[in-house]
Amino acid sequence: MTQYVYRFGGGVSDGGSGDKTLLGGKGANLAEMASIGLPVPPGFTIATTMCTRYYEDGETFPDSLRDEVATGIAHIEGITGKRFGDEADPLLVSVRSGARVSMPGMMDTVLNLGLNDRTVEGLAAVSDDARFAWDSYRRFIQMYSDVVLELDHGRFEEALEIAKEDRGYYLDTDLTADDWRALVAQYKDIVVELWGKPFPQDVHDQLWGAIGAVFGSWQADRAK
Repeated sequence: MTQYVYRFGGGVSDGGSGDKTLLGGKGANLAEMASIGLPVPPGFTIATTMCTRYYEDGETFPDSLRDEVATGIAHIEGITGKRFGDEADPLLVSVRSGARVSMPGMMDTVLNLGLNDRTVEGLAAVSDDARFAWDSYRRFIQMYSDVVLELDHGRFEEALEIAKEDRGYYLDTDLTADDWRALVAQYKDIVVELWGKPFPQDVHDQLWGAIGAVFGSWQADRAK
């Protein structure tokens, strides 16, 4: 069976610096750093060959990839002690693009993936910082809506500016945890208005949506 997922971190490295064609520059370099013992946060890279197959198969993912990604998530969970989707101590991940040559800013990234209406409460508890947790959730909704759902980024920025103006604030840092919580509710309403469906709460749906969007960014004009 063809391997598509290559792990790194926690004493594991499934690749190295010579694998840029297969893993992209970022993935190959992360694997290399992990292989020589540098403290690389755990993660995994999906091979460039999967992106090719994704388009050949009509923009669908094979079941074998889903199984490999589940193994990759388990790898991160085993090292961090956190669980993806856990309401008490959630694992949050980033989904980033890569290429054989450096293309900064040309393809998409999604951060804070794994936050939803329940895991945000867990993040607030374990971090002892509700403001940080709700701001992170707000940022995730805005980024995911832009990159994955392809909704108008300006609508979210407008809601933020109105929230500050209504409260007499000048800076984002002036907003409190309750302010961010209220803005999250507004952002979710914007998603329903523009997308016609609620913001995804299942963390696995979030993950596969983000993977598809990053693959899709290869077809964006700025990446060509």
